[in-house]
Amino acid sequence: MMLEVSGAFLEATVRTATPLALAAMGECVSERAGVINIGLEGSIIAGALGGTVAAGVMGVGGGFLIGALSGLAVAALFALFTVGLRADQIITGTAITLFALGLTGTLYRSLFGVSGVALSMPTSGAWRIPVLADIPVIGAALFAQPPTTYLALLFAPLLAWWLSRTQGGLAVRAIGEYPDAAIAAGIRTRLWQAGAVLFAGAMAGLAGATLVLAQAGTFVEGMSAGRGFIAIAIVVLGRWKPMGVLAAALLFGAANSLQTLFQSMGWTGIPYQLFLAIPYVLTLLVLAGASGRTAAPAALGRR
Repeated sequence: MMLEVSGAFLEATVRTATPLALAAMGECVSERAGVINIGLEGSIIAGALGGTVAAGVMGVGGGFLIGALSGLAVAALFALFTVGLRADQIITGTAITLFALGLTGTLYRSLFGVSGVALSMPTSGAWRIPVLADIPVIGAALFAQPPTTYLALLFAPLLAWWLSRTQGGLAVRAIGEYPDAAIAAGIRTRLWQAGAVLFAGAMAGLAGATLVLAQAGTFVEGMSAGRGFIAIAIVVLGRWKPMGVLAAALLFGAANSLQTLFQSMGWTGIPYQLFLAIPYVLTLLVLAGASGRTAAPAALGRR
């Protein structure tokens, strides 16, 4: 019984962490380039709606693609103001998040009615890896997941290699750490920053599509539920390193999965709203505990 509970908890942890990891790894690149994308939440909800609409017409693969492009479109608006016009990143990101939340809700009601519908749409099932998926406890958690989970697990080391071993990755890091030296070296800082923001938006859009096509199976207004802000906290906890970001995402996934674990243990006398609050309380603790002790990029948030 204990092994079954542990296996189910680990499987739920990895599944829940997937959209957080995707969004946070994109945000990691953006912040290494000196841009903090508070509008990440808007890209996630745009990706969720884009994936919902496209999946019914183009299938699951098309849903993931359009979801990523929807997130990229929101990020393009953010980049226009913050990178192109040098507007304040925090204020602009907040405004774009509110705009995206309102726009997706309006479009959803326009397309599917005021009360919404129980959408019948294709979803991405788990891709089981033979033999490995049958390993006790960890098999289902690591080897019987939707394709985007495998993408997140493989992408973290690849992104770490890109940031530390390639000319493009070193350029991004230079822009975030030593912007004046980067300009003197002839690096086109605005172009690289815009590219980093667009990448973050596409990853956040893919995270939103994952929520719909690999987890919930339907779209709900506001279903991003603060995941964009949690992803930003994950980047801080992961110290702006892709492997650290992946580990931090798994920690937050575990915190979110605790509600199911506690209920399965018979803790029914405690209001479930307290369990739902765990990831957000953890976010506040992480940001408070990391204040002044993390090596943030020197130019982060600078206009």
